[in-house]
Amino acid sequence: MESTARTTASPVEHCVPASEALARAFTFLGKRWNAVVLGHLSAGPVGFRELSRAIDGISDSVLSDRLTDLANGGLITRKVIEGPPMGSSYELRDRGRALMPALEQIALWAQENLREDDC
Repeated sequence: MESTARTTASPVEHCVPASEALARAFTFLGKRWNAVVLGHLSAGPVGFRELSRAIDGISDSVLSDRLTDLANGGLITRKVIEGPPMGSSYELRDRGRALMPALEQIALWAQENLREDDC
């Protein structure tokens, strides 16, 4: 008699790939300021100075590093604005825009579940 046993993965086995993906996502997005920068870019292109002023507590060197990380990750693009004065503008790419619903949900969760003194 042939075996009709199904070879289905257990619930734990289904979680492992998702857990690994979450670990990768939060390794990247969990870098301080990355998600905040993305959130500021969700409204449209923003210049470096404007971002620097809008994100309280971030230094220019850290902002520059985060923008480089996000650009290298394919989430944003950098456009050079010919001067004078010369500048740069950043905007979300499709990969970055695809993150916005998830980041909005995380922000909503934080508003509803985290007190300021929890952080």
